[in-house]
Amino acid sequence: MKTGPKNLITDVAGFRVGNATDQRIKTGSTVFTADQPFTAAVHVMGGAPGTRETDLLAPDRSVQQVHALVLSGGSAFGLDAGSGVADALAARGIGLRAGPAIIPVVPSAILFDLVNGGEKGWAENPYKALGITALDAAAVDFELGSVGAGTGANTARHKGGLGSASLVLPSGVTVGALVGVNALGSALDLQGHFHAAPFEMDGEFGGLGISALPDPIAETFHTKVAQVNTATTIAIIATDAALTQAQAHRVATAAHDGIGRAVYPAHTPFDGDLVFAASSGKRPLQNGDLELMDICHAASVCLSRAIARGVWHAVPFAGDDKPCIR
Repeated sequence: MKTGPKNLITDVAGFRVGNATDQRIKTGSTVFTADQPFTAAVHVMGGAPGTRETDLLAPDRSVQQVHALVLSGGSAFGLDAGSGVADALAARGIGLRAGPAIIPVVPSAILFDLVNGGEKGWAENPYKALGITALDAAAVDFELGSVGAGTGANTARHKGGLGSASLVLPSGVTVGALVGVNALGSALDLQGHFHAAPFEMDGEFGGLGISALPDPIAETFHTKVAQVNTATTIAIIATDAALTQAQAHRVATAAHDGIGRAVYPAHTPFDGDLVFAASSGKRPLQNGDLELMDICHAASVCLSRAIARGVWHAVPFAGDDKPCIR
């Protein structure tokens, strides 16, 4: 397998990503969208999720496709980024039609970045505007690290960030991951090696060497346990394989293995770990569940790499309470 040409989730043709960043507040929002509605699903494994419109993504619901997905900082306030995106899409005439009404479907997930040293005393919730700005910025090329939903993200010992990665399977199917890394755990071991190092391709997060995990119990106590309910890893997996919503749900579920391989510990009661899966439907499956198995595995590998890349690309802001790995 090889990476796509950009090593970004937008290597999956038809999808675009936009970021909006406020360095003063130390927060931001990220929008994942396409020119056409796309199949989407979700799976939650964290104990403290924050979401909008995720119940409708179950395979037995009447809505099978969505118009955008949003990842945002801001905890519960950040869910308003989805409202901004919905308003902007409706103004463009994009959404489900029910008589004269136009209703964009914009499932969203948030991470907690309210105690990272930014100026949080806003007079008006900023996230609706951030969502609109991120949608307007949606493109094939986008930045990683301390931007969008990753702007104010932290992990146990270092700044987190926004990460992305892609793979092209031998079948020609492309799989990509996009993630906001704000985990309670750490993406690196105590010796400074990424847990995701076995999956690194072409030195994409520094080539720092393989993690040995010499004392995994000791590492647990280096998590940010003093700030419980302030963490999460929220992600999107995309593919051009034509998936049903049930198949997309299986991909989202399998992708959580990527979090478990890249963050230590993962899926804690205090994380809101969540993965969306999105299918553009461009490439029919040629080999049924066997091909789906390969896509699920690629999703988990991409997500591990994207997590490490998000931490690797983080940059310092004034007043940060965590250092950058670089």
